[in-house]
Amino acid sequence: MFKHTFANPTVRGLSALYAGTFLSGAWAMIIPTIPVLATQFGVSAGGAAQIVTAFAIGKFIGTVVAGVLLDRVGTRVALVSGPLLACAAALSVLWAPSLSLILLLALLIGGADSLWGTAREVAGIDLAHRSQRGRVISSLHGVYTIGAAFSPFIGGSLTDRFGFEAAFAGYAVATAIAVPFGFIVPNFTVQRAPEKKSGAPRQWNPVAILRRLRGVQDLYREIQSMLPLYAVYYLQLTPTQVGMLFTISGMIVFVMIIPAGFLMDRVGRKWCTVPSTGLPALIFLLIPMTSNFIQLAILVGVVGVAQGLSLGSLATSTYDVVPAHARGRLQALRRTIAEMGSSVAPLIGGSLANAFNPGVPFLVYAPLLLLSATLLAIVGKETLER
Repeated sequence: MFKHTFANPTVRGLSALYAGTFLSGAWAMIIPTIPVLATQFGVSAGGAAQIVTAFAIGKFIGTVVAGVLLDRVGTRVALVSGPLLACAAALSVLWAPSLSLILLLALLIGGADSLWGTAREVAGIDLAHRSQRGRVISSLHGVYTIGAAFSPFIGGSLTDRFGFEAAFAGYAVATAIAVPFGFIVPNFTVQRAPEKKSGAPRQWNPVAILRRLRGVQDLYREIQSMLPLYAVYYLQLTPTQVGMLFTISGMIVFVMIIPAGFLMDRVGRKWCTVPSTGLPALIFLLIPMTSNFIQLAILVGVVGVAQGLSLGSLATSTYDVVPAHARGRLQALRRTIAEMGSSVAPLIGGSLANAFNPGVPFLVYAPLLLLSATLLAIVGKETLER
């Protein structure tokens, strides 16, 4: 029975997507290395945190490439070349003589991750029925988040025992394993655009623009690059303990995968996007008040609930309204706007951490997330078809 089920191309394709998605989350092994990089290369904590900025800038660039590539040649090229490029860049870190070169390699890793991630979303949507779209995208994002949540614990342990190079090597192994899965997923080619030009997707009304700007919701994931700095320099936690914080969040995200998917498909997308943006804002106000691991772990756990609610909600809303022939480019547009915020957040956060303390960035960004949640609730349009 199992053999017959796996012979189904949809089941086989989704299984390969889930496996590759989990492995792609291994990039988070790099997060606990930030304090170690600061010591190793004699730079400030905020300076070392710019490895996350480099990764985010790479993702920003990667979304532009991904949108054009997917609409022209299909998904398989990206599903294979993405992890291959990430693997090569991560291995190169082992011989990098300076932090500047590591930052450049992190940029390449970010670009590869974005190319890979956009292709997984498109392939997942093509494999899923419209009525199951929210659950498929939610579970894909959930699996990615779980991989990204457990990986810091592994990366922190490797860093404690062998040095920061071991964390990059671990990520290289994960991406190498993911390459064959790209060949298993069906290659979905682009559909031709309608001949009538008036049918082209030019939604530039205020509601459509706001829908694209909702990428600011992804901002708080990158602001969490400040979490290791706060935990290590203010609470004196070890890299292993920092990794455990992300693991706690990942366990809660895992529990939220199915409820979030059903909530999106049965009730509405906004029931996920609004609370998943507003809740982290409130938690960010409380993080600077923590004084020990337990307190911080509780707050991180609540953020995990918010991450669980956000799983794929923005991507699903986008796919609800974009035409098939432009899915790659318009999905890339949404991700590009999100990556703009992700690129700026660690840069500004690092500067604030250097000027004041690692808790200040959380206080500064909380109002932005509250504003975003308010706009999503009042102006954002519900895209679920009744």
